Amino acid sequence: MAEAFNDLELPTDKDERYATVAAEIASVLDGEPNRTARMATVASMLANSFEHYFWTGFYVVDPDKPRELVVGPYQGTLGCLRIAFGRGVCGTAAETRATQLVPDVHAFPGHIACDGASASEVVVPVFDKAGALIAVFDVDATTPAAFDETDAAWLEKILAQAFSAQV
Repeated sequence: MAEAFNDLELPTDKDERYATVAAEIASVLDGEPNRTARMATVASMLANSFEHYFWTGFYVVDPDKPRELVVGPYQGTLGCLRIAFGRGVCGTAAETRATQLVPDVHAFPGHIACDGASASEVVVPVFDKAGALIAVFDVDATTPAAFDETDAAWLEKILAQAFSAQV
């Protein structure tokens, strides 16, 4: 299936591209119960669908330290290994349980620079079927203001489809 996705001609319109990728992700994940496999697939497929995605991946709630995120499946340069709730963009998304859309990471109070090339970021909290926070999904770009409400809305939809509806 991955070869078919890699050969897929993606639309240039952002909404159409997200819709195409969302459908393809749903198709690939159909029947896969393993959360790590699901996360790795989502990170990979999204990273390979948008040229401006510099770092794409998950920070997972640590079951042994429930107010701490630990790096999970991702695509890109070295990520931070651990992030406390409330610290940086990812920790803020975990603490508030709300998507963070940051056009300039250097202006974000307490930003954690895992990679100095990052200039803008969108971070979406990820919930399981019961509504518990299981992770945050982080996407960085090397250009300022690379993400907008369209990105945030589609990422929220894709992640809900992949994890909140998971049996």
